[in-house]
Amino acid sequence: MEEIKVGRVSKYFGHISVAAIELENGPLKVGDRVHVKGHTTNFEQTVDSIQIEHESVQEAKLGASIGIRVKERVRPHDEIYRVKD
Repeated sequence: MEEIKVGRVSKYFGHISVAAIELENGPLKVGDRVHVKGHTTNFEQTVDSIQIEHESVQEAKLGASIGIRVKERVRPHDEIYRVKD
């Protein structure tokens, strides 16, 4: 499967399992499959929801700062890849 880097984790909120992500290389939308990779991070999941400034959105464009719920702990500088079938 092909992977396209779309962004990078800027912060992790452990008490609510949310990653703050800067979209540096492309858009992201609800339903996309993502692969999170870092020094100690490596998992895939489907994006269930996206928030921008505490507002739910279906799609976030290049350059946006977003929050998504993650199933595992992530760390700043972990990279986010959109998985293409």
